[in-house]
Amino acid sequence: METTEHLTALTAEGHALARAAREAGTDTPVPTCPGWRVRDPLEHTSMVHRWATAFVVDGHRTYRPAADEPELDGEALLDRFTEGHRLLVDALRTAPDGLECWTVFPSQAPLAFWARRQAHETRIHRVDAESARGGPLTPVTPPHAVDGIDELLAGFHARAKSRVRTESPRTLRVRAVDTDAVWTVRLSADPPLTVRGAAALETPADCTLSGTAEELYPGLWNRVPLSSVGLSGDPGFVALWEENSAVVWS
Repeated sequence: METTEHLTALTAEGHALARAAREAGTDTPVPTCPGWRVRDPLEHTSMVHRWATAFVVDGHRTYRPAADEPELDGEALLDRFTEGHRLLVDALRTAPDGLECWTVFPSQAPLAFWARRQAHETRIHRVDAESARGGPLTPVTPPHAVDGIDELLAGFHARAKSRVRTESPRTLRVRAVDTDAVWTVRLSADPPLTVRGAAALETPADCTLSGTAEELYPGLWNRVPLSSVGLSGDPGFVALWEENSAVVWS
């Protein structure tokens, strides 16, 4: 996907998150994240937006921790989120194509990386806010959902921080049935290795998760139970994923 598409999505997702949070109320429990109330994804996403903005604006070449958020709630917290979201979008829209800065995992184009990463970050927490509000979730188009799955499998879970491991080699296949997207995740005692496309079908799978891209995307991000998508093969992979795949965001 193009950077401009991610920026359009980031803008829309931020507005939708704020709207859902306001409608739900910041003290409302978040069903997709037990133990959280709406103020928690709102504060977290506000922090991440400002953290990302600093890399884009200041061009930091090494990791920098995020600053602590002020203790706000209600409209004050919503205002801070809205301001931070606007600053991030503005920073990304005006950044040079040749931006050089640190990224969470390797990327040849940091500007494209941060636009993509923050679009998905905001979308997932928009799901949290909408789940607290109740009612239908904002739809995610297949291309955006496929991109989010790919970022998770081939980006986050290629890192040494991934805890999705097995004592002996196993394979997990993920197939988005409404697209031609397919991934095979090779699991072992080392970080997972994800293979995409036709090459992903060259290895037999111990377990296959299948569903529309829009179903798989929140499932793999642990926002809906993976039992809601199609499964064939070893069902133990569902527990392995749900217990070990939480992303360490920094």
